[in-house]
Amino acid sequence: MAWGGGGMGFAPVRGAGGLPFGGIPSELQEGVDRLLADEPVHPEPTETFEQRPATGPGRLSLGRLLVAYPRLLVAAVGLIVVMALTSQAGPYLTEIAINHGMLPGHRSLLVVGVAAGAYLACVLVSALAQRAQVRTTGRLAAGVMKDLRIRVFAHLQRLSLDFFTEEKAGVLMSRMTSDIENLQQLLQDGLAQFAVQGLTMIVITAVLFVMDVRLALITVLLILPVLSAASLWFRVASERAYQKVRDGIAGVLADLSESLQGVRVVTSHNRQRHNVLHHRNVVGTYRDANNQTAQISAVYGPGTQMLGYLGQGALLAIGGDMVLHHSLSIGALIAFFLYLNRFLQPIQLLVQQYNTYQQGQASIIKLRGLLETEPSVDEVPAADALPPVEGRITFEGVVFGYDPTVPVVSDIDLTIEPAETVAFVGPTGAGKSTLAKLITRFYDPLAGRVLIDGHDLRKVSFASLRRQLGVVPQEPFLFAGTVRENIAFARPQASRAELDEAVRAVGLEEVIARLPEGLETVVHERGQSLSSGERQLLALARAFLAHPRVLVLDEATSNLDLASETRIEKALDILLQGRTAVLIAHRLSTAMKADRIVVVAEGRIAEVGSHAELLAAGGRYAAMYETWITQAEAESAGAGR
Repeated sequence: MAWGGGGMGFAPVRGAGGLPFGGIPSELQEGVDRLLADEPVHPEPTETFEQRPATGPGRLSLGRLLVAYPRLLVAAVGLIVVMALTSQAGPYLTEIAINHGMLPGHRSLLVVGVAAGAYLACVLVSALAQRAQVRTTGRLAAGVMKDLRIRVFAHLQRLSLDFFTEEKAGVLMSRMTSDIENLQQLLQDGLAQFAVQGLTMIVITAVLFVMDVRLALITVLLILPVLSAASLWFRVASERAYQKVRDGIAGVLADLSESLQGVRVVTSHNRQRHNVLHHRNVVGTYRDANNQTAQISAVYGPGTQMLGYLGQGALLAIGGDMVLHHSLSIGALIAFFLYLNRFLQPIQLLVQQYNTYQQGQASIIKLRGLLETEPSVDEVPAADALPPVEGRITFEGVVFGYDPTVPVVSDIDLTIEPAETVAFVGPTGAGKSTLAKLITRFYDPLAGRVLIDGHDLRKVSFASLRRQLGVVPQEPFLFAGTVRENIAFARPQASRAELDEAVRAVGLEEVIARLPEGLETVVHERGQSLSSGERQLLALARAFLAHPRVLVLDEATSNLDLASETRIEKALDILLQGRTAVLIAHRLSTAMKADRIVVVAEGRIAEVGSHAELLAAGGRYAAMYETWITQAEAESAGAGR
């Protein structure tokens, strides 16, 4: 078995510089074998994906997250109860030992010994219960976080392209990292401590009233009203502050992500100092939010601690007077004092854990907002499966704009016949790529319809539509993994023979032969180790292997040199055979090969015809062609000098 690899499967592990894994040293083999022997069995993944799930997990909340693991939840609650009861038996046993084993007339070594033994037994049981509770809540938190990460990731797969256009990548990363990590900390430790300390306060309060109602009432009435008022203030103030903290870290990650992605532009324009200053301001906002939470805690924590000391002083004065008047035993006073001290300790711990709780609640709110975001392009309920198509594409009165008030394309009426190649040409911003995005249903028209073989794209399922579409973007994206995995991205089950056929069809053999591991070579991040032409050929091989009936190429040759463009053009000749193809053409040399050319200008179709027909018409296309020829001749003349 090979371990490691990229995001789409296992691949041979490579060290620095992309070298193959050299094997396990003999002196370490025994330890590796022991680790593998203890490795748990990993069953086949059961996760599925549906664009519109039949039943959802409901609105995100802590309760719904926890009840998904009822056994672990019940076990954790039971262990917390055992901890709370056994850990508070000490002061009561101390009272018994003093009153019945140490006072004059009631001296008994047996009573003291039994009380001490019971005390030690309670401590042992509490320690064992705490150990089991930590393990149980750890497993509970790990399971819940796994489910939540998959749920958030799956929801991101459902959202439409406009969401990712408007939302910053760093903000989304903060949802999957810091927000979920805050929740994990809350579930693994925070909630358990909340329950333990809260139950401890309840148990102590009950014991105090059983021991002496008068003294308990005096103590509770002195402490609880002030404590309750302070806690309510802290709850409101800290909730607002931690919302700012969550927004602050999201801003930091978003700015960092943008700066890293644009590092070449930053360096080339000498903007490092400006970026550092801007990031300092972003980090400063996050710092200010953290300072606000610290100030709130600084008021609440010492304030409650001072309240506890005042309560202890009042108890000593009132309880001491009761002992002097023989209405309270010395053992009961000591037990009362110990219980009151234990009553105040949970308050301090709850203050600390409340910060964790507030962070977790803020994360819940942010994640809930993400999960409740509906895709703007969604499947209709019970969407039909698109049957195998011939590839006739029809635009009927299509109007669309990314901003509904500003149409990008208007009154588009066009039919593309099966196996026909149609090129869209026109100036930048005319709406060429927008029409391609409507065909692939990345967006839905505001008015009109887009049909394939007479089927309205809004009424068919995404899976059945995308299985019959192939898209080659201007900038092909390569994923972490091997060349083979990237080519087989749309059809992971493809055989080696099918892979080899795709490589031959697009002329990728020479590139594969140069790679150190051939098809098993791991590509660097986003394929930066390959040239633009090589990445584009790989994308064409990916499209060929998918066997689409309709192929959309969005300016697939616009960023290539002449040699690379020639190789891509040859690959396109093979790829387009027998398929309906839509070419978004930046270069007229590509458009000239199409059966028909559609000239798009100012969001409308200006001309439609073959290359020869449009030249003869002497319209927009003829003017574009004349300009292109003039530029080409000028470049040739310049090269000749």
